[in-house]
Amino acid sequence: MAKKLLRFLIRLILNVIAHVEVRGYENVPPEGGFLLTSNHLGRLDPAMLYYAIDREDVILPVAEKYKDHWMYGPLTLAIGGFFINRFDADLHAIRQILKRLKNGGVFVIAPEGTRSKTEALLEGRQGAAFFAAKAGMPIVPVAITGTEDRLIVENLKHFRRSHIIVRAGPAFMLPPLKKSEQHELALQAGTEEIMCRIAVLLPEKYRGVYADHARLKELLAHA
Repeated sequence: MAKKLLRFLIRLILNVIAHVEVRGYENVPPEGGFLLTSNHLGRLDPAMLYYAIDREDVILPVAEKYKDHWMYGPLTLAIGGFFINRFDADLHAIRQILKRLKNGGVFVIAPEGTRSKTEALLEGRQGAAFFAAKAGMPIVPVAITGTEDRLIVENLKHFRRSHIIVRAGPAFMLPPLKKSEQHELALQAGTEEIMCRIAVLLPEKYRGVYADHARLKELLAHA
């Protein structure tokens, strides 16, 4: 009940300050576990994904630095999120995520690990690829535009509504991690696949370090 009320309030507030478009919703599985991977432009991104997903079993890790924040701390707990140390191996969090994924949860993760100050894709970290391969779950890539902090603030100052687009692409799978192969190489390849799948959903100016990636060019050719 609390999550439904919170989702209602999030949607109410966002619809007041922004015109929000959700595209590709048919690509989001209505049930079962999967990873939802997105780019990270601004502080509104977690709220946007919660806005767009009508699932009660969302797994949302938030950087530990927000644990004592007056707003983000209580909000994270209210939507069922939890705090994670991004820089050390948080074994408790890893076990919790894998367990909830296998029980049908939706793991929301931004592979970049932080908001992009360049407002374009940064190099992805290997966490998303690890969880996808380890749990054997599909990945739904998501591209968000219009949530840049500076744009949101500027529009609020001038009483303008921001234009935010949340776009989901087709789900895909990464091959499982095999004991015989080098995990580092497999995770790097998986990370590049995830980031290029996000990049293909973004306008060109947002593609950042993946703009000239061979895999992205291949995906664009078949788009």
